[in-house]
Amino acid sequence: MFLKKLDKYILKKFLGTFFFSITLILLIFIVFDIKDKIQNFTTNHIPLKEIIYNYYLMFIPYYGNLFSPLFTFIAVIFFTSKMAQQTEFIAILSSGTSFKRILRPYVLGAFILAFSSLILNHFILPKAFKIKIAFEDKWINKNYKNNDHNIHLKIGPNQLLYLESYDNTINTGYKISIEHVDKYKQTYYLKADYMVWDSLSKNWILTNVYERKIVVQDRLDTIKNQKPIYKLSNSFSANKKLKIEFSPEDMKRYESKVETMNYFELNAYIDREKLKGSNLIQFYEVEKHRRSSFPFATFILTIIGVSVSSRKVRGGVGLQIALGLFLSCIYIMLMYIFNTIATTGFASPLLGVWTPNLIFIFVGLYFYLKAQK
Repeated sequence: MFLKKLDKYILKKFLGTFFFSITLILLIFIVFDIKDKIQNFTTNHIPLKEIIYNYYLMFIPYYGNLFSPLFTFIAVIFFTSKMAQQTEFIAILSSGTSFKRILRPYVLGAFILAFSSLILNHFILPKAFKIKIAFEDKWINKNYKNNDHNIHLKIGPNQLLYLESYDNTINTGYKISIEHVDKYKQTYYLKADYMVWDSLSKNWILTNVYERKIVVQDRLDTIKNQKPIYKLSNSFSANKKLKIEFSPEDMKRYESKVETMNYFELNAYIDREKLKGSNLIQFYEVEKHRRSSFPFATFILTIIGVSVSSRKVRGGVGLQIALGLFLSCIYIMLMYIFNTIATTGFASPLLGVWTPNLIFIFVGLYFYLKAQK
């Protein structure tokens, strides 16, 4: 059988301590969150069913997943140091079991937690976020309103869109213009007072539309070195229906858009945004890589935790837990620093997101080599 008594014993302690500690901290978070939002809940007369199902049931997996690497580390430090203080590791090693063999149930436990976190990040949490954000926008944020002005967007390889302002509550853009540019020359220009989204036809309906087109004629200007002849045409219409690569989804908060996309949707969205020339590509790619790198930290922190806490030391488990918390804080600090560096464009998103893990691989290797064998 793959799992021996030792594996089952350590794995049971590992997962049991992890789920106990993460449940405890989530309960504390929920209590503090209720304290902060109790006034909103009562004054807005939010139904209890919506608070429970649309907010807190979505709240729990997010924060549980967010703190899972940290509490994996804390759980490993806590129960392993306790085993060491009870000289269990001395007995296991004395029986001829190698330290490498002892790591097997730890790695298995880390794999279970990391794989669960990976699935949560890429597929389950995006669905939960859709419900949670809808709840917050409806009851707490009071239907978020876009306050951006002078919005410039690239909506195609040669197509530019300008909006003076946009009201996301009624899906309407004001003082708009659209340009087609071909080989540094403007070939089409449109301006309108405003445009309203038609949810049935998935088109924009423009009002008071002026259009200017520059059309190349079939014949050449032989007098001026065979250059093509251009014809300018102007037109005006009271209303015009238009389909462009732009929809109300593009004007949502960019944090909310990313959080609600699963792995495949996020990849497709990044490809579309690259074509549009979006200046938030780094943010989107950092989010994509972070969803994979964060669960991987579970393995590294588990190895460090075992290596640090498996030796019996004077003073009990307090020193080992303190060292574990210190290393956890260093890791979280590095993660935020390098994520910020990657988001601002000073480093590639892939390198920026994975650098803390690369650093801690060497930290883990150092503690592994120093561990009691």
